[in-house]
Amino acid sequence: MLYPRVSLYALMLAAAGIPLYIHLPRFAAVNLGIGLGVIGSVLLVIRLVDLVQDPLIGWAIDRWPKAQLVFAAMAALGLAIGFPVLFNLPEGARIAALVSVLVLLFSAYSLGTILLYGRSATLAKQTDPKELMTLAAWREGGQLLGVVVAASAPALFLAFGAAAQGYPAFGIFLGLLAMLTCAVTYPIWLRTPITGDGLSFAGLGQAGALRLLALALVNSLPVAITSTLFLFFVEDRLQLPGKAGPLLILFFLSAGASVPLWARLSNRIGPKQTLIIAMPLSIAGFIGAATLSAGNLTGFAVICIASGAALGADMVVLPAMFSVVLTRAGLNASAAFGIWSFAGKLGLALAAFFTLPLLERSGFAPGQANSAEALNTLNLAYAVLPCILKLGAFGMVLTLPTEVTSK
Repeated sequence: MLYPRVSLYALMLAAAGIPLYIHLPRFAAVNLGIGLGVIGSVLLVIRLVDLVQDPLIGWAIDRWPKAQLVFAAMAALGLAIGFPVLFNLPEGARIAALVSVLVLLFSAYSLGTILLYGRSATLAKQTDPKELMTLAAWREGGQLLGVVVAASAPALFLAFGAAAQGYPAFGIFLGLLAMLTCAVTYPIWLRTPITGDGLSFAGLGQAGALRLLALALVNSLPVAITSTLFLFFVEDRLQLPGKAGPLLILFFLSAGASVPLWARLSNRIGPKQTLIIAMPLSIAGFIGAATLSAGNLTGFAVICIASGAALGADMVVLPAMFSVVLTRAGLNASAAFGIWSFAGKLGLALAAFFTLPLLERSGFAPGQANSAEALNTLNLAYAVLPCILKLGAFGMVLTLPTEVTSK
């Protein structure tokens, strides 16, 4: 039951990651009356908290290794409180109230994520690269299932008659999920922790971890942009109202189904070669999305399947590579994953900060009749810019040294 419990904890955390960025812009605009530009700025400002907080969380987890259960429970409690409060904020709520609850949610997410990834060596049955990749497959499978659940839940609640687009019920559901997860997964945090030596940038550089951190940041930007703009692209650019939810589920189901395949392939041919196979799927998906005509549901469904499968490779291979180089070098993994966590969330925040105000300036309005200029800006932001960034990440993978990427 070890790895299924790891998957469940990852599922809980997934609701505070990408799905929050998917739902928050629309929820804030429609339910709270807050502009897209303001939301983008708020998300970037919160990253300033993470700049200090995430490395400190990693340091604290390594400093008090016997407090794993306490840290895990604190993360779950933060999510259990934060989600019901966030999605039940009244219309006209102050920005300060929104910022406060988002800081609580992202802090809880950081704590749980850094603990889960930083304790890879502890949670794996063995510390060899193959077993770390197996653990990563279970963990990322749980993450992707959590994304599917969180991405689709508001629409399901709305279909069953929930008010306010299903968001208040969604918040309560996520809070209950966090409490249930805390109760079921506590045994995994009773394992004796495996820790390493103190962390330094010199140590990270010698281990090859700094290159992977840079790659993680650049590679996070394309999916961060598309996650932020997905609902807008489907409903306004492709003019497929009501189809965003099913397409989003298709995307993440494809990612989840691909995870065990990528894990096995990585154990057979190596992580670098696996990424070289997977990343062109994303690039092809962005090119295809940019050229789609309005109403092309079938074409975009195929793109969701291909790009979802590519995301599965990113999610399982890159964190496992990072765990392997840290374990080989005997470095404190939690502190390093504190930096890793910040890099990923910085990518999401940068995506919101640059793309949402850009759309607002072009005159784009969700759910309204938009000009050709506004829709063209949306197309460039959703498909063309991520394609360029993904090409950059692909180039970085090609230059990774063999000692960083060997099995």
